[in-house]
Amino acid sequence: MRDGGAGRCPGASGPSLGSGLMDVLIHIFVGLHIIGIAALLGGFLTQMKAMGQGAARFTPAMLHGALTMLVTGAVLVGLNQAQDYSVDNVKIGVKLAVLIVILGLVYVKRDDEKVDKPLFGLVGVLTLVNIFIAVLWT
Repeated sequence: MRDGGAGRCPGASGPSLGSGLMDVLIHIFVGLHIIGIAALLGGFLTQMKAMGQGAARFTPAMLHGALTMLVTGAVLVGLNQAQDYSVDNVKIGVKLAVLIVILGLVYVKRDDEKVDKPLFGLVGVLTLVNIFIAVLWT
């Protein structure tokens, strides 16, 4: 399955007219979704040394990455449902809940010069949880 649980069922036969274009669109949004997770995780990883010193902060890349994931994830679900591909709604719901917690924490603390270690670490752990849900939940 594609990230977010929105993927084609094995052996599924969807509409043939325009499905090639829709598949290309889905792949583009999967790429954008991956860019979003890279920005969120990359922003976290660049602050690891600062976290050890108690000076970590949420970077704009982290906020923008999480927002990109939210928008592209919603679009991916819609595109896959429009193609009659299977979508695991429970998986999508869990991933959305985790992402909303991440977004809430990053958004509220985005202007703080320093973020407490446990709070900053929680965002990193939740980001990894979301990645592993996407990859391992089948």
